[in-house]
Amino acid sequence: MTSEQTWTLAAQTGDISPDTNTLRVVVDGEAVCLYQLEDGSIHATQDRCTHGNASLADGYIEDGLIECPLHQGCFDIRTGKARTAPCTVDLKTYAIRIDGEAIYIAGDAA
Repeated sequence: MTSEQTWTLAAQTGDISPDTNTLRVVVDGEAVCLYQLEDGSIHATQDRCTHGNASLADGYIEDGLIECPLHQGCFDIRTGKARTAPCTVDLKTYAIRIDGEAIYIAGDAA
């Protein structure tokens, strides 16, 4: 049995802050953080840090990592993998699709 992926319009590419390269959105009741990396690629993870109750949209991006603003633990934006202490639990990641300027997020976390 196969099911088609459900895509939800989350934002427009121009909505991502040029200052932080992040955007917090809510999709199907869940907070998601969108990131635009230096190469222009856009990625999505859960917004809440798995170590503390901080919004990753308030974090700092460097070399493809998002640094949590609360305890400075880092996650790989592309994979969601926890990279530095105190973070040890990986983030949920979401498939995204870009159609023109529209950013769509898949209904199920990867």
